[in-house]
Amino acid sequence: MVFGSKRGRGIVNADRISQLPEALIIQILSLLPTEVAVTTSVLSKQWQFLWKMLPKLNFDSLDQRHEFKTFSKNVKRALLSHKAPVLHSLHLIVHLHLCNSMNTAKLIGIAFACNLRKLVLEVDGGRFSIPESLYNCETLDTLELKYSILMDVPSSICLKSLRTLHLHYVDFKDNESALNLLSGCPNLENLVVHRYPFSSVKTYTIAVSSLKRLTIYTSSTVDPRAGYVINSPSLTYLKIVGQIGFCLIENVPELVEASMIVSSQIINKNLLESLTSVKRLFLEFSPLMVDFLAN
Repeated sequence: MVFGSKRGRGIVNADRISQLPEALIIQILSLLPTEVAVTTSVLSKQWQFLWKMLPKLNFDSLDQRHEFKTFSKNVKRALLSHKAPVLHSLHLIVHLHLCNSMNTAKLIGIAFACNLRKLVLEVDGGRFSIPESLYNCETLDTLELKYSILMDVPSSICLKSLRTLHLHYVDFKDNESALNLLSGCPNLENLVVHRYPFSSVKTYTIAVSSLKRLTIYTSSTVDPRAGYVINSPSLTYLKIVGQIGFCLIENVPELVEASMIVSSQIINKNLLESLTSVKRLFLEFSPLMVDFLAN
């Protein structure tokens, strides 16, 4: 009985996790919130530096809302301590009353120095202008921008590694900024747009020769006169959901699958004709008023 008890305690007290391969431990840590993973550095000398090799970092300023002005310092410290040759993903949820625009821009700049591959940036509590450093990041493969973000995109933009771009209720300074963004992504393959209801861009032109997948969501509060011009010869998949004023689809010879769930007063003849060659087509229009006389 006593021997069995001692043996049982030995099993319970054994540090099995530390005996795992380092790569597996890092993978386990990456499943935890970043702040929790960082606290494991106090466990032992072996664990002191493991979190610095995490491939993904996630930070939410609300997690530190009771420690005013500490969020940007903690994130900066974590980024500067990162030792992996590549930072595969950084997810920042920023509330501007806890981390101002200047500090947020600095954090993004530091992340780019870590050879960042994917950036997810969510902003609330104000209007954040994207820093110029983002428009010339050579390593960025995936970019997701959400909510209170204004994009004033220069003509000198070059995101040559970007393959996936998600824009969730992001606004542009003007039409030229929207055109500059897409023209500066020569290898873009996947674009998802959640249209900002009060956008200054009324005609959303999507002309990307490399684009393969395009998904557009438009809310009922968007200007009913707003619409899209799509000119993407490599496009194979198209999905449009919501209210549109017009949609001109031209030069899409590779289009295989299209799904349109649209609330629109007029469905232009050219729109329907541009979809006749697709192999898989789903249409839902309400109300349905097809203008066969329009060109």
